[in-house]
Amino acid sequence: MTDLILASGSAVRATLLKNAGLSFDVDPAKVDERALEEPMLESGASPTQIAVELARAKSCEVSSRRPGALVIGADQILDFEGKRLTKPADLDAARAQLAAFSGKSHSLHSAVCISRDGEVVWEDLSTATLSVRHLSDAFLDDYIARAGEPILSSVGAYQLESLGVQLFNRIDGDYFTVLGLPLLPVLNFLREQGSLLK
Repeated sequence: MTDLILASGSAVRATLLKNAGLSFDVDPAKVDERALEEPMLESGASPTQIAVELARAKSCEVSSRRPGALVIGADQILDFEGKRLTKPADLDAARAQLAAFSGKSHSLHSAVCISRDGEVVWEDLSTATLSVRHLSDAFLDDYIARAGEPILSSVGAYQLESLGVQLFNRIDGDYFTVLGLPLLPVLNFLREQGSLLK
């Protein structure tokens, strides 16, 4: 069986693969995401194009130094009113971002790429649209106090698998896409490759 590697330090992505029964190593990519994004942003690249390119870069960087292995790289971009958002710097920024989301929708574009020996062998892009309910100041204060620093690891300042679920009144799209790894297409590809039983 081919070695499988996750090119990410994301605990959520690792948990998704582990819970699906996959055996894999974790080897986070050494990629400067902001440096890769800058020319793409200047050239007017879309959020989906940026997500795909970053997933490719992560996957290829690790697979170029792990011969023969299948390497999973992933990236997620949040698109809010045509703007790409990055992870909030602190809890005040997180609260301001969530207040801006109140009563509106945003999209999460999750790209995943699998490479072998530095070459892309498969990729997928999935989008979820999340509708945030109207959030009161009292709710936001309570949410920030209870959710705390862990939400700063998420571009949306929420974790859907915990308190963050209370932010929404509707989600259109795949749960795994929201968590940052379109898992079902990954599993389908691994079955086709013979890495998983059909």
